[in-house]
Amino acid sequence: MKLSQFKFNLPKEQVALYPHSSKRVLTRTDGSTQTFTVTRRDEGRLMVLHSKSGTIDMFKNEVKGEPKEEDYIRFKDVFDYFDEGDAFIFNDTKVFPARLYGTKEKTDAKIEVFLLRELNQEMRLWDVLVEPARKIRIGNKLFFDESGTMVAEVIDNTTSRGRTLRFLYDCPHEEFKCELFALGEAP
Repeated sequence: MKLSQFKFNLPKEQVALYPHSSKRVLTRTDGSTQTFTVTRRDEGRLMVLHSKSGTIDMFKNEVKGEPKEEDYIRFKDVFDYFDEGDAFIFNDTKVFPARLYGTKEKTDAKIEVFLLRELNQEMRLWDVLVEPARKIRIGNKLFFDESGTMVAEVIDNTTSRGRTLRFLYDCPHEEFKCELFALGEAP
């Protein structure tokens, strides 16, 4: 499977930025009404890609003219498109705050570090990308906070912008990761 197989044009107005919400009207026994907004994630629109034919469905039926809200397929109908033996895969990955800003020891040059993956928990080794890479060499120390407690030493060059860092932070692993992620930003 190639990444290019997932390319298609999706108009910006079709990208959901917030969960679907709709207006509901409640009629009381005394005849009075109250309108309120309901937000339900399962009411969001669903786009169905048929892998065999390559066609895309977004509407329950053929739409003539401008589509109305009730014409769209809803996520709550997703199981209507599954057959026995089909797989449903949930993506529960989380973006972690991988972008750190620090300074280089002695020169105070501003350095951006992008955490790629943790190589070794015990030794606090991380595979990272650095910018500007030309200023970062093996043996350099990088400082990531004002107090100077979060420090990393460059121990290897991996690619043109890649480095292996060893964080010099002595505490339990979970505490270290909390402190590290507290300094970072999500990419």
